[in-house]
Amino acid sequence: MKKLLALIVFLHTTAALAQDARPPAQSTKPAAHAKSKSGPPKSLAEKLLACLEIDDETKDRLDCYDAAIPPKPKPQAAPANANGVMDCRFVKEEDERLKCFNGFAEKIPKFSSQ
Repeated sequence: MKKLLALIVFLHTTAALAQDARPPAQSTKPAAHAKSKSGPPKSLAEKLLACLEIDDETKDRLDCYDAAIPPKPKPQAAPANANGVMDCRFVKEEDERLKCFNGFAEKIPKFSSQ
């Protein structure tokens, strides 16, 4: 009986201390996925597909791609044939980078949510 009473007191004390704990400090920077209204963060493929909805050959579409995959232009000329979408970030020329992203984003299969 004493053990049961001691266990109840211990659990009650632990629960009380847990309620008094301060919540973690909020950072001043918004989370990367805070822009989305609901749901889990989007995958890279979903971000690239969303960029395809923006008018083609516009700075807005390139900015969308650059937000998904930040550019890291190389001082030397990048290879003309990118092996993957991540290679597009190394292309310095904006028009060429946009064409590179478009080529890969258009190949992503579009699955309906129905």
